[in-house]
Amino acid sequence: MKMKLFPTFLFLAAAMSTFATEFHVSSTKGNDASDGSAQKPFKTIMAAANKAMPGDIITIHAGIYRETVAPPRGGESPSKRITYQAAKGENVIITGSEPVTGWTREQSDTWKVVIPNTFFGDYNPFGDLITGDWFHPQGRTAHTGSVYIDDQWLKEATALDQVLQPATGALLFFAEVGSESTVVHAQFPDKDPNRAQVEVNVRQTVFYPTKNFINYITVRGFILQNAAPNWAPPTIEQKAIIGTNWSKGWIIENNLIRNSACAGLSLGKYGDDWGNNGPGYKDWNLTIERALKNGWNKDSIGHHLVRNNEIRECDEVGIVGAFGGAFSIIERNHIHDIAVRGLFGGAELAGIKFHGAIDTYIRDNWIHHCIRGMHLDWMTQGTQITGNLMHNNDGRPSGKVGFYEAGGGQDIFLEVNHGPCLIANNILLSGQSIFNAAHGTAFVHNLMRKVDPSFDRWLPRKTPYLLPHGTAIAGQYDNRSGDDRFLNNIFIAPTTLAHYNTSSLPMTMEGNVFTKGCLPSAQEKKPLLDSGFGPKPAIEIRNGQAWLRLSSSPAWVMEQKRRLVTTELLGKAIVPQQAFEYSDGSPLCIDTDYFDRKRKASNPFPGPFETPVNGEIKVWPK
Repeated sequence: MKMKLFPTFLFLAAAMSTFATEFHVSSTKGNDASDGSAQKPFKTIMAAANKAMPGDIITIHAGIYRETVAPPRGGESPSKRITYQAAKGENVIITGSEPVTGWTREQSDTWKVVIPNTFFGDYNPFGDLITGDWFHPQGRTAHTGSVYIDDQWLKEATALDQVLQPATGALLFFAEVGSESTVVHAQFPDKDPNRAQVEVNVRQTVFYPTKNFINYITVRGFILQNAAPNWAPPTIEQKAIIGTNWSKGWIIENNLIRNSACAGLSLGKYGDDWGNNGPGYKDWNLTIERALKNGWNKDSIGHHLVRNNEIRECDEVGIVGAFGGAFSIIERNHIHDIAVRGLFGGAELAGIKFHGAIDTYIRDNWIHHCIRGMHLDWMTQGTQITGNLMHNNDGRPSGKVGFYEAGGGQDIFLEVNHGPCLIANNILLSGQSIFNAAHGTAFVHNLMRKVDPSFDRWLPRKTPYLLPHGTAIAGQYDNRSGDDRFLNNIFIAPTTLAHYNTSSLPMTMEGNVFTKGCLPSAQEKKPLLDSGFGPKPAIEIRNGQAWLRLSSSPAWVMEQKRRLVTTELLGKAIVPQQAFEYSDGSPLCIDTDYFDRKRKASNPFPGPFETPVNGEIKVWPK
């Protein structure tokens, strides 16, 4: 499949301004009264941020920076942005936590510390209850406060008695917030916390503007960690460790983003007075109307590039974005261990959760060991999900290395969308590859397990569809079944497409291979049934790489001739009457595979690989 960039991202070939200034920051050698030169660096990043103008570069040198970076201004264009970057080869940590000393042993493995509330300033995470629209507390309370010892993240207990017991399994903490101080009880077996590095989080965000429309910012090469944002539903301002806060044209790349009480990275919604007033799809329709009045359009919002980041250990979501992630590219990110501690539930839990991901490309990411891989909700129109590796998204944490049979969980949840949405060249190995409560989707050249359509529950919900390649609402339509396309996929057990036998809208199904334990839909006239063949897929993780073990049959290409999938073959999504095409309106052709290798035009091989795989193959990084 030919890779295309949005015009916004053509800055890569653009020269920086001739008059750009490079500011330097050093936590160990700097002084905020200095001029910010390489010889006289600033001490804090915010000192440089307050000086930087469009076209300028801020280079941060090795050290730990305990501050929230809130850019007061952005750049002017893709080629005249403000860049925040870690110095080459240097380890730069921006953290939302502060060290805490003065621990006393309480009993057994349990220690406690009394922290004056002035330590937290105007925000005490240990008193900040996690709640909001579509949040499910699951019979317990959870707060945004966290405790860390030597980079190990403790889990909040529901009662003090649990922490006073000898430590078994995950280490626990419990906090009591009073009028003048906060008492934290924590389990530190076999360690003296006064000799270890113990920290508590004190800041909601680490890199996040306080104003909207801070555009054209680059954030590159940092460790961003230990923040305390609250629940991030689509009806409120969606804060995270790092976020764009209703803006345009950010590049967030080559960062490690970890340890968030809720969201890791946000491309999300602005704040207003209407959020957390009780969820419902009618209220959500009003939220969309307000977003349009607040600048949600192709000229003002989105167009972000999020690439080559590792995002892990967030209790709600890895990347979140209501409206603000439209027209963006999310590529080559490694997202794992999201919402696996089970502290709470809700409708916003996933490796990636987007609303209104219009013309957004989600490609070449590795997403595993999350509560759910990806959840695309409302107005997934013009969206392309290609070349991703997803497995073991079942809510269980990962190990550092491991061998994983395809198990339970869910890779992609499509909710009340009308398309067009393209899902192509993906490896989807969780127990449920697709939970489909939408229509207008094309599934092309994937390696897939279970596909579960679910329409009855959502059928009465009328949701918006848009004019092509923009945010203008064209109308609303209910969530009936059908108008999906399954072309040239390989299905592995357990799978049945019999749910589609009586769809309300027409279906297109051809060129699919159904291996042992899989059943086609009656709507596919000539499926290839290889009921004696078991592909036996499994993933092994070693040295930060993913290796796929798989069996496939070269005979599949001889037993059934397939067509190259194009815009013309896919037709138009029925409800919006929009073609499956690139964001600039040009036609697409699935003429390359998972590795971007050329496919045969006359008879392409099914599944994500043009060359049949038998044995072991490295699938990430590509």
